[in-house]
Amino acid sequence: MRNRLIASALVLATLSPAAAFAQASTATGAVGGAAVGAVVGGPVGAVVGGIAGAGVGAAAEPPPEVRSYVVKERQPSVRVERDVVVGEPVPSNVRLYTIPNTDAYEYTVVNDRRVIVEPRTRKVIQVVE
Repeated sequence: MRNRLIASALVLATLSPAAAFAQASTATGAVGGAAVGAVVGGPVGAVVGGIAGAGVGAAAEPPPEVRSYVVKERQPSVRVERDVVVGEPVPSNVRLYTIPNTDAYEYTVVNDRRVIVEPRTRKVIQVVE
């Protein structure tokens, strides 16, 4: 049992940050972490995975002031063929706009949806609904 718990924690430590960052949400990070933990370590793994996933998911979310800035600003929407998906980069022809007081995030509007993006990789961090 102890070995399963250690193995669960190890797998969780490896997989949860990526899953939680891609989903960029405390709630979905907790759910994803619990699912990974349950597969690897059963009920105990689910509990450990849920707690770790929630923590990492919360750390990956943009701060509230970034979200409120993006909601207030008005920029033209760009049409692209594919859906905007968290964790996937926006196309290179989509213009990114800076957000004051942060270099960690930029934003754009794609298919009439406001999107917070990691500027270096252009990956979608959060779709603002």
